[in-house]
Amino acid sequence: MSENTHTTGFPYTVSRTMNAPVARAWQAYTTAAEWPAWFGAAEGSVEIDVRAGGAWKSTLLGPEGGEFPLTGTFLEVEEGRRIVLTMDVPGAPAEVMAITFEEDGDGVKVTIDQTNSTAEAREQAKEGSTMILAGLAAHIEA
Repeated sequence: MSENTHTTGFPYTVSRTMNAPVARAWQAYTTAAEWPAWFGAAEGSVEIDVRAGGAWKSTLLGPEGGEFPLTGTFLEVEEGRRIVLTMDVPGAPAEVMAITFEEDGDGVKVTIDQTNSTAEAREQAKEGSTMILAGLAAHIEA
């Protein structure tokens, strides 16, 4: 079971089981060239240094054509199992997100845990995380 990274605020957890091995889900999540296919990132905008203290950045493409620059830092990386990172969203406080990868039968269960500063931020983040997991599933199950 995954743990929230903060104990105060407005937490949420979303999970999705995918028909792919853990190694495939991990590869897609930690390879910059794969992000545009599942994260909704602009081509060429993703840079990731997957190690504790490493930075990441991406420009998220919105459904109506808007562009949203995202940056952050990897706080923890447990190869093939868990990532904890910060997400610096413009105009909002930095948030900490944990992503876990667990074997689930013949597939992988990917779980995102996050605690947000407001209920509104939680609802937006939860919706975004649900979309992230749907995109990841479509990408790695193809």
